[in-house]
Amino acid sequence: QVQLVESGGGLVQAGGSLRLSCAASGNIFSINAMGWYRQAPGKQRELVATISNGDRIRYADSVKGRFTISRDNAKNTVYLEMNSLKPEDTARYYCNMEVRVSSPRIAEYVYWGQGTQVTVSS
Repeated sequence: QVQLVESGGGLVQAGGSLRLSCAASGNIFSINAMGWYRQAPGKQRELVATISNGDRIRYADSVKGRFTISRDNAKNTVYLEMNSLKPEDTARYYCNMEVRVSSPRIAEYVYWGQGTQVTVSS
């Protein structure tokens, strides 16, 4: 069983910055893709950024040039550095990982964190 825990959300002024972290724990053999998604009230959950095990990165058009995703495989952690935040970035941000578990047998699953709130005021 794998658990993902996000941290780093909060309230910031427009133009400010936050760094989100998401650490995975459990019976992890390896992690393929890691990513961040967000969901604002009244909107569907959307992709923010993903990073593969080979460090291939994709960003939503709305965050390109402002957000940076990175990963630390030794810590089973993915980060999202958010700069030049805008009010429209306000959402609950969720961590997502494609995990190859080691117990009870080798298998791959997608896990989600509980989310961390990011609120950007104008």
